[in-house]
Amino acid sequence: MTDTHIHLDGPEFDADRDEVVARAREAGISRMFIPAIDLKTVDSVLDVCRRYPGYAYPMLGLHPEEVRADWREVLDAIHSRLVQADVLAQTIAVGEVGIDYYWSREFEHEQLEAFEEQVRWAVELQLPLMIHCRKGQQELVRILHRYEKDLVGGVFHCFTGNEKEAAKLLAFDRFVLGIGGVLTFKKSHLPEVLAAAVPLTRVVLETDAPYMAPVPKRGQRNESAFVPWVLQRMAESYGVSADEVERQTEENVRRVFQKVRL
Repeated sequence: MTDTHIHLDGPEFDADRDEVVARAREAGISRMFIPAIDLKTVDSVLDVCRRYPGYAYPMLGLHPEEVRADWREVLDAIHSRLVQADVLAQTIAVGEVGIDYYWSREFEHEQLEAFEEQVRWAVELQLPLMIHCRKGQQELVRILHRYEKDLVGGVFHCFTGNEKEAAKLLAFDRFVLGIGGVLTFKKSHLPEVLAAAVPLTRVVLETDAPYMAPVPKRGQRNESAFVPWVLQRMAESYGVSADEVERQTEENVRRVFQKVRL
């Protein structure tokens, strides 16, 4: 199993990072993908990935909630790091990037410009995108359509939408949906949405740890060792075995993240 999205560099893991990785390995997690969210975390993500070589893989980008008035300078600095030969050799995706108008639209236009610039990076470097989107899907889809033919693919991280929203995202045929703990929540509609509208060939597993731990761990700090709870619920949703979900989601990871050797 691959946890395609965990903030392992975050301060929430400072006290027991090695133990978190050990528990993940014991739970059957073969690798973790770690997204940066700003300039500072570019370094922390790279440091964590060097600490667990061949197990933790970096994704570099500017998260939409971190876009401020100085976004151009920040993006220039991140891009300068990204294209360094040793960094680019390690980096498996541009992310975590996207659009988020959930809390505020203060930097609405800056978010759009920053996202489009990073989409251009993905085209330039032929890297997949790790995309975050809340309350901005229409704008995000409009930007992606401009580059659709040149993008190698990516993940729409933390998908929690309905069938219509899934269809619009899955129209980008080299992209998949990242599914995490929300799938297990009692009132979640995701099991029905997946079964009705999302082929098993178009999903990958994730945690977004330390956030959104799955049932029965809800309310705790999330970590990669909890992925099997998501996998089991996904198997129930599709009416297939857990082994089949694991096999297919790993194939999906291999298809999207071609720099990672599975």
